[in-house]
Amino acid sequence: MREVGELVASALMPHPPIAVPEIAGDRIKDVSTTTNSLREISKRIIDASPDRIVVISPHCPLFSDAIAILHFKQLAGDFGQFGYRHLSYSFDNDCEFARSLSKAAGDDRVPTVLIDSGRARSLRVDERLDHGVLVPMHFINEAGYKGSLVCMGFALLGVEDLYRFGMTLRRVIEESPGPTAVIASGDLSHRLMMGAPAGYSPDGRRFDETLMDKLGKRDYYGVLTLDQGLIERAGECGYRSLVILLGCLEGSETEPEVLSYEGPFGVGYGVVDFRVRGLGGARLLDKLIKHSSEEIRKRRESEDAFVRLARQAVESYVREGRIIDPPEPVPEGMQGRAGLFCSIKKHGQLRGCIGTIEPVRANIAEEIIYNAIAAATQDPRFSPVQVDELSSLVYSVDVLAAPEPIDSVDQLDTERYGVIVSSGQRRGLLLPNLDGVDTVEDQVRIARQKAGILANEPVTLQRFEVVRHE
Repeated sequence: MREVGELVASALMPHPPIAVPEIAGDRIKDVSTTTNSLREISKRIIDASPDRIVVISPHCPLFSDAIAILHFKQLAGDFGQFGYRHLSYSFDNDCEFARSLSKAAGDDRVPTVLIDSGRARSLRVDERLDHGVLVPMHFINEAGYKGSLVCMGFALLGVEDLYRFGMTLRRVIEESPGPTAVIASGDLSHRLMMGAPAGYSPDGRRFDETLMDKLGKRDYYGVLTLDQGLIERAGECGYRSLVILLGCLEGSETEPEVLSYEGPFGVGYGVVDFRVRGLGGARLLDKLIKHSSEEIRKRRESEDAFVRLARQAVESYVREGRIIDPPEPVPEGMQGRAGLFCSIKKHGQLRGCIGTIEPVRANIAEEIIYNAIAAATQDPRFSPVQVDELSSLVYSVDVLAAPEPIDSVDQLDTERYGVIVSSGQRRGLLLPNLDGVDTVEDQVRIARQKAGILANEPVTLQRFEVVRHE
């Protein structure tokens, strides 16, 4: 009879290399709380005697539509990118477990991709372990770990899909021989203070405090239904890892313990032990699916005529290949002409954005129809939208006022004005009030990149205001 597998330990662990004493040096005192908690949680994991450890890292190869699972025989890496190549690690990969997980996820309609050496070369991804794996495993290795390792990332899927993948992971753990520990590797907000790695946002602290409070109170549903806008504005990297871990705990009675939280360098580091006490815990997947459907329904009911027209244009084109006609009569506010951009998001992530700086159609209604279809099907950064995605898409329409020339970036404001950067025939545009664009320098730099204009090339600047419909 095959030995039954068991989940014996699970934790949220941050991954700041500076928490490693050999890297931190004298600065270890600034992050000692996190270092001590990482040592404590590692000791607890070793005391649970796992044969394998599964690490979900946000810095594993990332794809929008499939979860990467490493499939190299040996999983190895070092801290060379931080100047400490002698801190190197190597672990046996439980490739059978990785293959079983990939197959089971496919059966559950959650796409994965096994990354072996050939696929790593073709996709141009690094075969070495990233610091999202190395930092937790440094402490676990230091505590005496001798077992195998399984590493994976996440995908830019919806919360319910990532949660479902976590449930699949738990099933594979229980079908595989031996005890298993699961680590959700991830830092929290990168925007806790001025000068932080991703800039400052007051929502960074709000996100971290809300998340840690809900975890401590075992309010996992509250974690899973956090406002997507808040998550984006926080500039975090660990939320999706945590969602997969919570899916792995579906139906389990857990006793979460927050060992520590701090943000000494503008990045939040939280260490949480999720001790499994048996069965009888909440089952949340059906609630999540219902919540997601309800959110989309509410948005559809509240959308204005601009957003509704963009959505209808995309849905008709994707389903039937048909370009709809503008409404008759043309709605108020759409009779004139203006440049505009249509943006499409899926699960909080951009799915397409196409627009016109100056009007090219007879009226704003036609401009919306054609730009919305282009955003869904012609944005070179994305594959065309498919029918099964339509129910998950969120639309916005930005109607541009006439651009006006400006003399310097001092006349810009990232929240109020968009910017057009021009050099000869090359023009790059960036809309105002975008998540993650916190300074006018960032705004101009990104607009230059979009136009292929080098940082040292002279440019002319224009600014414009928009009316945003969401």
